[in-house]
Amino acid sequence: MGVFASTDDPGATGHEQVVFCQDKQSGLKAIIGIYSTALGPALGGTRCYPYASEEAALADVLDLSRGMAYKNALAGLDHGGGKAVIWGDPDQVKSEALLRAYGRFVQSLGGRYYTACDVGTYVADMDVVARETRYVTGRSVEHGGAGDSSVLTAWGVFQGMRAAAEHVWGSPTLRGRRVGVAGLGKVGKHLTGHLIEDGAEVVATDVDPRALEWARVHHPGVDLVADVSALVAADIDVYAPCALGGALDDDTVPALRAKVVAGGANNQLAHPGIEKLLADRGVLYAPDYVVNAGGVIQVADEIDGFNFERAKLRATRIYDTTRQILRLADDEGVPPAVAADRLAERRMADVGRLRTIHLR
Repeated sequence: MGVFASTDDPGATGHEQVVFCQDKQSGLKAIIGIYSTALGPALGGTRCYPYASEEAALADVLDLSRGMAYKNALAGLDHGGGKAVIWGDPDQVKSEALLRAYGRFVQSLGGRYYTACDVGTYVADMDVVARETRYVTGRSVEHGGAGDSSVLTAWGVFQGMRAAAEHVWGSPTLRGRRVGVAGLGKVGKHLTGHLIEDGAEVVATDVDPRALEWARVHHPGVDLVADVSALVAADIDVYAPCALGGALDDDTVPALRAKVVAGGANNQLAHPGIEKLLADRGVLYAPDYVVNAGGVIQVADEIDGFNFERAKLRATRIYDTTRQILRLADDEGVPPAVAADRLAERRMADVGRLRTIHLR
């Protein structure tokens, strides 16, 4: 049905498997990255994005799938880390044929990878993918799924932000704090609502005029600024990156006025060393893959029959996990990102080792 290329030796990335998928007739070009199955089948969303090159798409899927392994570990899930990218503008390339072709590639992995929504893909897309594979979650309620996973992603980010606020200011609330939300997409919209309900002031920006108009209509009290640079330089207490990765880089961190960073975007640190730069400036960084795990908690719950209250309770525990990591970071004298990595790696090693106990 097209080209299927797989490698079990992806080099120095540490991944178990990287799969290149192509179906010329539908226009599908996709890459699936499986970082680890130590805790169970890899779980992570499918991103559809017009990358500048195949190299850029590959770099993104490698980073994202590794991040999912750590995220799933700290979320207490029995899943490893995986991610997929479809190369192309989602408004132009997505079709029934392309999504079903992609579903067949997922099915061909025999359950090593479960997919779900991500940037550029939606619940309706997963319903189409599911016509070719059973290894898909994040489906619509009409098809037995959990619906939009951004609901609990935003809830988890809010819980992580509460824990960070308690660590810095002594109280687990954003009341009276000024929070800058970069990106008013699926997660940013829900997060804005939680913050306003908690009594926070919200400053926000987005590259999409439709998102800005949504804010004007639904939350007229939100202070909208021109771009991310203006948001970072604004008088804010908390910075919440909720768009694409790499939000914290060598230009952003020195300009940042916030004392806390906690947001929904994946892979916020542009490169290794940024976590130390944040710490040196006295900025508390709540690791992204800890606080934004609510979505994967939601879609993982769907695999065995979704219960929203059960999933929300698990996502609420992101508050406790974030507190634990921040305390560990203080005790060990390391940035929170390092403490989070250590906890995740410990669970992957301790629980993954149990797979050597063979069952009949």
